[in-house]
Amino acid sequence: MSRVRLEIFGRVQGVGFRAAASLEGRRLGLAVEPHNRHDGSVEIIATGELAALDAFTAWCHRGPALARVERVVRTGGTSPS
Repeated sequence: MSRVRLEIFGRVQGVGFRAAASLEGRRLGLAVEPHNRHDGSVEIIATGELAALDAFTAWCHRGPALARVERVVRTGGTSPS
């Protein structure tokens, strides 16, 4: 098991990002804890298998349909290429 922290920046609050991330995390077999941050970003702590964390990180770069992700910062685990 690995653990990563993701910080997602852009238009990510008020667009269902946390709910969609929770669903996607569950679909991938991850434990996902999303939180809104005061600066308008979303922080997610995700735990699970590394391949699933990589897939989840890739999803976070897109997010749900109404989101406009500008940047994702990942710490922990092995960063995807």
